[in-house]
Amino acid sequence: MRRRELAERLEAKYPEVAAWLEEAGEEALAVYALPEEHRQRMRSISMLERLNQELKRRTRVVRIFPDGASCLRLVTALAMETSEEWEARVYLDMTVDGSAVEPARSAA
Repeated sequence: MRRRELAERLEAKYPEVAAWLEEAGEEALAVYALPEEHRQRMRSISMLERLNQELKRRTRVVRIFPDGASCLRLVTALAMETSEEWEARVYLDMTVDGSAVEPARSAA
């Protein structure tokens, strides 16, 4: 497999990268098993970055929490609200040309 070949080439100069590629490379490169139309959205973390920005903004408004539980309640409420918003949207339509897409299985 090409992943193993790459790991072998990197072994001499970048042993840590090669070890990581052998250990977690399949999961890290799983996005390439999807159709090209889906890759851009699947590799982006923009939605999570936006959630983190909103958490930061809301917790700064409060400034001082009486205890950890009150902070946890605020963050949990925001996460639940965001989850409901995300459920209402179709972020990724897993069809191409009107037919469902089965991800390709890679041989390890």
